[in-house]
Amino acid sequence: MGEASQHSGHGYMSDKQKYLARLRRIEGQARGLHRMVEEDTYCIDVLTQISAVTSALENVALGLLDDHLKHCVAEAVNTGGEEAEAKIKEASAAIQRLVKS
Repeated sequence: MGEASQHSGHGYMSDKQKYLARLRRIEGQARGLHRMVEEDTYCIDVLTQISAVTSALENVALGLLDDHLKHCVAEAVNTGGEEAEAKIKEASAAIQRLVKS
């Protein structure tokens, strides 16, 4: 795991149960996709469900990013120094990965 995972009190902690519920729902949707393919469901219906799962994951990612910026990055910027630069660089890299996906 990365350095960021070693810290306690991540920005999403106040909404942890909400994120877990959303991820469980996405997990169920992914199992549904598997079942759809097993049952030879019409291609467009499978693609529609894939789009829904992708959108749900993107929404979780954007929520986590927002929480990270508001909590972890803002706290580091207020403290200043090398950690602030590192957090900004880390957030920028995460945003790049999200944009590419």
